[in-house]
Amino acid sequence: MKPSTIFPRAAVLAACLCLAAAGALAQQPAPGAHAAQSAAEWTRGEVRRVDAAAGKLTLRHQEIRHLDMPGMTMVFEARDKALLQGLKAGDTVRFQAADEQGRLVITALERAP
Repeated sequence: MKPSTIFPRAAVLAACLCLAAAGALAQQPAPGAHAAQSAAEWTRGEVRRVDAAAGKLTLRHQEIRHLDMPGMTMVFEARDKALLQGLKAGDTVRFQAADEQGRLVITALERAP
C-alpha cells in the first residue's frame, strides 16, 4: 500500500475511536448524579425517642443503602425541627437521610401506614 492510502484509513479509524469514546462518556452519569438519585431513597424506621428541642430523633431503621449503613438504632439530626412535630416513640416513619460533613441528617420524614 502506498503511504497516501494508509494515512486516510488511520485517520478514519482514529476518528471512529474518538467518536466511540465520546459516546461512551456521554452515557456515563454526571459526577454526583448517582448520589443525588440515591439520596432520594426512602427508608423505613420506628421512632424510639424524640428530642424536639435539640432537633434530634432516635430511630430504629432498616438498611440505608446510599449511606452503606446496615439497619440499627441511632440518633439523627433533623435538618428542620418542624419535621419532628407530632412524632412520638413507637411511630412508624419513612425518611430520607444524608451525610452532611459527617453528620447524619434527616432531610425528609413522613409517617408510614
